Amino acid sequence: MSKLTDVPKRILIGRALRSDRLGETLLPKRVALPVFASDPLSSVAYAPGEVLLVLSIAGLSAYHFSPWIAVAVVVLMFTVVASYRQNVHAYPSGGGDYEVATTNLGSKAGLTVASALLVDYVLTVAVSISSGIENLGSAVPFVVENKVACAIGVIVLLTLMNLRGVKESGTLFAIPTYVFVAGVFLMIAWGAFRGVVLGDDMRAPTADFEIKPEHPGLAGFALLFLLLRAFSSGCAALTGVEAISNGVPAFRKPKSRNAATTLAMMGLLAVTMFCGIIGLAMATDVRMAENPAKDLIHDGVPLGPDYVQDPVISQVAEAVFGHGSLLFIVLAAATALVLFLAANTAYNGFPLLGSILAQDRYLPRQLHTRGDRLAFSNGIVLLAGAAGLLVWVYGADSTRLIQLYIVGVFVSFTLSQTGMVRHWNRLLGAEKDPAARRRMVRSRAINAFGAFFTGLVLVVVLLTKFTHGAWVALLGMCIFYATMTAIRRHYDRVAEEIAAPGTPTDDSVRPSRVHSVVLVSKVHRPALRALAYAKLLRSDTLEALSVNVDAEETRALRDEWERRDIDVPLKVLDSPYREVTRPVIEYVKSLRAQSPRDVVSVIIPEYVVGHWYEHFLHNQSALRLKGRLLFTPGVMVTSVPYQLESSEAAKLRARKRQDWTAPGSVRRGPAERAKDSSPRT
Repeated sequence: MSKLTDVPKRILIGRALRSDRLGETLLPKRVALPVFASDPLSSVAYAPGEVLLVLSIAGLSAYHFSPWIAVAVVVLMFTVVASYRQNVHAYPSGGGDYEVATTNLGSKAGLTVASALLVDYVLTVAVSISSGIENLGSAVPFVVENKVACAIGVIVLLTLMNLRGVKESGTLFAIPTYVFVAGVFLMIAWGAFRGVVLGDDMRAPTADFEIKPEHPGLAGFALLFLLLRAFSSGCAALTGVEAISNGVPAFRKPKSRNAATTLAMMGLLAVTMFCGIIGLAMATDVRMAENPAKDLIHDGVPLGPDYVQDPVISQVAEAVFGHGSLLFIVLAAATALVLFLAANTAYNGFPLLGSILAQDRYLPRQLHTRGDRLAFSNGIVLLAGAAGLLVWVYGADSTRLIQLYIVGVFVSFTLSQTGMVRHWNRLLGAEKDPAARRRMVRSRAINAFGAFFTGLVLVVVLLTKFTHGAWVALLGMCIFYATMTAIRRHYDRVAEEIAAPGTPTDDSVRPSRVHSVVLVSKVHRPALRALAYAKLLRSDTLEALSVNVDAEETRALRDEWERRDIDVPLKVLDSPYREVTRPVIEYVKSLRAQSPRDVVSVIIPEYVVGHWYEHFLHNQSALRLKGRLLFTPGVMVTSVPYQLESSEAAKLRARKRQDWTAPGSVRRGPAERAKDSSPRT
């Protein structure tokens, strides 16, 4: 079965890579830009439209506020980029906002940031792909008619591409991203040339429509609230900025400087494209409405439910290049592609953050390890499943999904920048060099302004978007926070329970049984009990066996083994592909091949847990090994159970079930069928 499943796996994601080839997957700046910045770059395809959609509530007269909203978004973008350039230099390990908040504000703040980022990454995939489907649907009607199925299909395709590895996916994604950027700049330049130099009258396909305002004549606080809501929608252009600080380890050396340069390039490109599209939308008289079927009027008649509203960038491209022209088609295709690929920002950020959280014992340990292609495969699959579910629930509607958006990212922005202020305060307290202090004071000022500005935007977003769907994102953050807290509490309790004591205990007393090969990963109580059990069997050969998948952990195991002077030889198997099961199986088979008449006995320490959900957190490697070893001739498999405290609860439940007799459950034979007394006809 393993060979049958291995063939399609290799076809889809390629051959497995050795651990020592990890350095070959690091990214140069030209590839890192489309990999980590495709989300903020592509957001210019829908962020301008979201601004106009909100302003349309007050009617066409409110459109003249859009340039001022664009200026506010630009100021915020430059503030965030400048702030995160400080982050990547101070914390280049890849923890990003989570590491900054945890180190400087405490574990609860760090966990809040992690929850916000995880939710935001899932929404990034859902929003980007749904928006890409809508853009592609403007040229291919079949896509928009079946957009849920098409969106899920794109998620599956992106998942497979990312499972092949960061570098390969980045190379594939670079071309459409650069084509999109070049196409938008060409559209802005050609549109400006036609309007300013040639004096052409460029008109969008919706230029002749009228907008029926939902709330005409807004003024005072109501108008201010509307403008703040439009600003919060335009802030979608900032999503994904934090991904570069989370992905610093994926850059080539010098990592921090390359990441900071990529941040600056991303900010400059995104701001220029965002402002250019807003300007052209005003010049070509683009009309947008939240409910186009009723609120867009043509010749005095609403357009009706059959009308499909094209995104702002599609309308501007049609006005500048002409409908059906080659450049229009190329830009439409590149826009759809880059929106699909914008999800790649999340495909790189979510698994990496998940791995860090798993290492800190906030998520299951399976998310910490790399897959065959040195990507965090489990995190990639988990992200794809969550995003696919969200797309299905919301019908791949980007307008509905975007209301959930950007709450999480501004939570992480604010806490991260606040943490950086405390970071600089701590360093300034110990620094005496005047030049270094001046640099730190300047960096602290940048981060302080960033914390204030992003905190203000967070309040605006919560006030203006809460009833429009932002509460769902907050609920998701609470669920992530509670789940991760429970997982960490469980792992901490188990670690404390199984920690090897300093003095001999019952776990190391020699029992009255025998054993040959003991599988160990760490020196803890379950391992000591298994070794003590093995000594009784008086085997001809007794050895402990471990698999080297992490050099640091293996070194710690050897040191602890020697320090305790354990009188059982320890053999370590190398595993260049980070597998545990296969090296053990091959080693056991080699023992059988050397002495076919001998019996090999394999003893596996195993936790006994009391709750169903704990099975997902423990014994995964043991189950796989037992499943394979049971089918190997001449091999005995023994599990040495170690009962965790939670198993006592399971024992009590089993005892209650045993003592309780359900009605009709006690029988001595098959029940007799009751005779039918009804009259026959």
